[in-house]
Amino acid sequence: MRLSTVKSPTGQERVMAETIKGAWHDISHLFPSMLDLIRAGSLGLDRVYQEAGSTRRVEGDLPKGVTAPIPHPIRDVYCVGWNYLKHFNEGVGKRGNQEGDLPDYPTFFSKATRSVIGPHDSVPYDREFTEKLDYEAEIAVIIGREGKNVQEEKARDYIFGLTLANDVSARDVQRRHGGQWLKGKAMDGSCPLGPAIVTLDDIPDFSKLNIRGVVNDEVRQEARLSQLIFSIPRLIAELSRGMTLLPGDILLTGTPEGVGFAMTPPQFLRPGDHLVVQSDALGRLENRVGPDIHEMR
Repeated sequence: MRLSTVKSPTGQERVMAETIKGAWHDISHLFPSMLDLIRAGSLGLDRVYQEAGSTRRVEGDLPKGVTAPIPHPIRDVYCVGWNYLKHFNEGVGKRGNQEGDLPDYPTFFSKATRSVIGPHDSVPYDREFTEKLDYEAEIAVIIGREGKNVQEEKARDYIFGLTLANDVSARDVQRRHGGQWLKGKAMDGSCPLGPAIVTLDDIPDFSKLNIRGVVNDEVRQEARLSQLIFSIPRLIAELSRGMTLLPGDILLTGTPEGVGFAMTPPQFLRPGDHLVVQSDALGRLENRVGPDIHEMR
């Protein structure tokens, strides 16, 4: 099943479900928000399957106005750095004061709740904040159950579904704050998300999923989740150690090689650049970098 949130011209957000390919149903009368559906778990999904036939049906592509599937996250977005070996290696000698060996445990950081934007929203550009804006195509996990100290072999039971994300990063800001990444990752509008959450009944083996990052029609990044250093179950197990995960939490799983700062010469984003994150099973997330905010005043 594919699930999206759509905003009407009046600003009302509605939850849409595609239970059969090409047929979307408005299920807002069942679940007013995506978080309501996620918290309902498998019983909620069963109800959608049972009652979708009696709801208003929209044929064809997802209706206009699609937003991030979870437009208002309950907590910061959790992220993982250095989770593809080639991505780690491409940055060796280019990270300034952040050089080091490949870690034995996942490197976690977070993006603030207001970093989340939807498909087709503009990524803000502020030359006075950063001159080194970069992209990171990623697959994101949506947590479906509350859990603490989750065992790796049971981690799949805590996943509601997967979606696409772009971990937009300010590389110069990322490097300057003592080695931690918060300021260079948590900017408003720096986490495009969507267009849909795909539930696990449509993803029997998520290790086979592909991910592709495209900038201005040039494929820059391409990989499969089987190439992750730390698998999704391992990430959930590690993140939940001593910390309770909640339904609706968002976890970005890392980006493949091909980011802008590691290219020769570096290729940073500029106003008007067209960003695409693709996966055969998860769809297509598109955004443009907006105009410089200082030129709009």
